[in-house]
Amino acid sequence: MYSSVEELVALKQVIAEGSDTAATQRQRDKGKLTVRERIDLLLDPDTFQEVEPLRRHRATGFGLERRKPHTDGVVTGWGTVDGRTVFVYAHDFRIFGGALGEAHAEKIHKIMDMAIAAGAPLVSLNDGAGARIQEGVTALAGYGGIFTRNTKASGVIPQISVMLGPCAGGAAYSPALTDFVFMVRDTSQMFITGPDVVKAVTGEEITQNGLGGADVHAETSGVAHFAYDDEETCIAEVRYLISLLPQNNREAPPAVATDDPDDRRCEELLDLVPADGNRPYDMRAVIEAVVDEGEYLEVHERWASNIIVALARLDGRTVGIVANQPQSLAGVLDIHASEKAARFVQMCDAFNIPIVTLLDVPGFLPGVDQEHGGIIRHGAKLLYAYCNATVPRIQLILRKAYGGAYIVMDSRSVGADLSFAWPTNEIAVMGAEGAANVIFRRQIAGADDPEAMRLQMVKEYKTELMHPYYAAERGLVDDVIDPADTRRVLIRSLAMLRTKHADLPSRKHGNPPQ
Repeated sequence: MYSSVEELVALKQVIAEGSDTAATQRQRDKGKLTVRERIDLLLDPDTFQEVEPLRRHRATGFGLERRKPHTDGVVTGWGTVDGRTVFVYAHDFRIFGGALGEAHAEKIHKIMDMAIAAGAPLVSLNDGAGARIQEGVTALAGYGGIFTRNTKASGVIPQISVMLGPCAGGAAYSPALTDFVFMVRDTSQMFITGPDVVKAVTGEEITQNGLGGADVHAETSGVAHFAYDDEETCIAEVRYLISLLPQNNREAPPAVATDDPDDRRCEELLDLVPADGNRPYDMRAVIEAVVDEGEYLEVHERWASNIIVALARLDGRTVGIVANQPQSLAGVLDIHASEKAARFVQMCDAFNIPIVTLLDVPGFLPGVDQEHGGIIRHGAKLLYAYCNATVPRIQLILRKAYGGAYIVMDSRSVGADLSFAWPTNEIAVMGAEGAANVIFRRQIAGADDPEAMRLQMVKEYKTELMHPYYAAERGLVDDVIDPADTRRVLIRSLAMLRTKHADLPSRKHGNPPQ
């Protein structure tokens, strides 16, 4: 027994360190960590329990029968993050370039099934060259099994994809099916067809990073939710994200103790937000003033910057924040902003995270490109997401709330549990100038001084229909509050709504706009 144990320990030591020192050095030369170094950063110390470390492939042909390394290029198992169970699979680029074969795929399938059964988050550390060509269609079938499980787990357990190397072809669809995608600049890329294929088909020359690097997907395509300069920072942020999420859709996110008083007044808000609706300001400063310790995790920070979506805590409990950003495109809703917010609302609803919507929106972005690009159906995605959400929902109107954008941004009429407004709010079908030009166009045109008449009608419209208490008088806003009381009002309201229960109609699933 002693000699057998010694043999086992020696074998596992070789597996852990890697038998190919040259491959390990090539990994380091690229500025990349090894697979087990990454897992050690992700999980709490000494908590990783590996599954099938001795697994080998059974394929033959093309020299595969002479090369059967343990793990088959993927390390799978579970551990804890802040004491809570998390499952993980991580490609080992040193073995077959992390390419997926039959045994490799079966290991991933097994750990995904375990995560779903246990009701715990699944993190994939991606660093692979796609399908193992030598194994042919068997490798492709392995991807099909992963995609099926991604879909089965969607909305059941949090799924987080961390891109730490290449991810090309069909392999890129698995991250796209998960809840969050992290990328590292310069070392991670995602694309369906690589630069060589692009050049052959279209004649365009482009680098791998230019085609599918972290900045491209974080800023242009919207595929990546987060992008970081190095693996250590990236994985640390993954841990922070996990701390904000529940284990599964049957639990609430974990509550933590906070020293930030729940009745703290936010006097700085009186100076942060200009009363003049045409003056921009940074909505991030409002969020910082209200949430616990001023800390929040912004999702999709660089894509569709005219809307902000973020996870934060209020009185130690996770909330999702959706907020217009007046500093970018005046905070209008457009195609990308609608898609970004809709997906975030759906994620929050799936994982029992209350939603707070901060509203300062002049409407939808006008333009031929927007209309031809399908702003109607894309805007409807956000509307559908809010209407379908059963978690606690609170709307707060800071300044402008015009037209269809007011309705779409979680108004009382689409199911918000509570709606509050600051005394600077302007809720109307459109801005006073545009409304006056439509309603009083004949009087203005027939006046001796059309400009004076127009100004008079604008003032009259504001007085009659856009004063800050108009919506409150009609029950469409629950209260007009002092901005300094925002934190206290939100925390008290969320505490009241904590036991909210709402049922959706019995159905297989809805058919959301695409």
